[in-house]
Amino acid sequence: MNPKSKIIIKKVRKTGHGGAHGGSWKVAYADFVTAMMAFFLLMWLITMVSPEKRARVASYFKQFSLFEKSGSSFLMEQQVGVTGEGGGKEFGKTERDYGKGAVDVLSPEALKEKLKKEIEKKLADVKEQVMVDVFEEGVRIQIVDTEGRPMFPLGGTALTTNAKKILAVLSGTINALENKITIEGHTDALSYASDRYTNWELSTERASAARQELQQNGLDPDRLVRVSGYAATQPLIREDAHDPRNRRISIILHYPADPVQREKVQQMQQVPVALQPAR
Repeated sequence: MNPKSKIIIKKVRKTGHGGAHGGSWKVAYADFVTAMMAFFLLMWLITMVSPEKRARVASYFKQFSLFEKSGSSFLMEQQVGVTGEGGGKEFGKTERDYGKGAVDVLSPEALKEKLKKEIEKKLADVKEQVMVDVFEEGVRIQIVDTEGRPMFPLGGTALTTNAKKILAVLSGTINALENKITIEGHTDALSYASDRYTNWELSTERASAARQELQQNGLDPDRLVRVSGYAATQPLIREDAHDPRNRRISIILHYPADPVQREKVQQMQQVPVALQPAR
């Protein structure tokens, strides 16, 4: 061997297919399993929620804005109509969102209390003109005339500014429900000199005027069951048929007459434990 010759050692690195059998697939598989677990958990939660609550959740995300609601959870907002308790904004909607697909499910008693709070808060100056009670057919709202504050001009069918204000406030709550509605018109016993136009026509046209105003405020006409006039046949103040409070508009929010069905309505207010916020 030539002492001056150089010895060259060549190192060969094998680059077979070993890379494909490394640990990277485990990370991808773990991500897949996690995603599937989350998906099946979501599906299980959906099956545990009633269709009405699913509709409310869907409505919430349709109207959700990151800029308006960042940092807050809709489960932590007020759930009036879902649990009947809580504070702050209602379940995924503000006042301007009423009538845009959000639906409340309230028992008659809960609806009565909700309406009374709205009247005290927004109609304090005319609250004596709005009466709310629960009766066999559901919840009845009666808007009555008082001295100096009529719903309609004497003998007329055009709503006064005061009446429009009351109906606008009530529409906020009514539109967020899905109950069927009846609108009734009532007059006092003061009659017309002519038989060509009577309190029957007057009460009916006033009821229709209230219907039109409610529809302009967002009421779904498909919820209407009946719009009718009763003239002076059902006075509110029976001992005085000429009392101005007998001139009124009644808005009835119907509830199932069957006690079993009514109990179902009340049960729909309860949120499944899986969806309740932590306390």
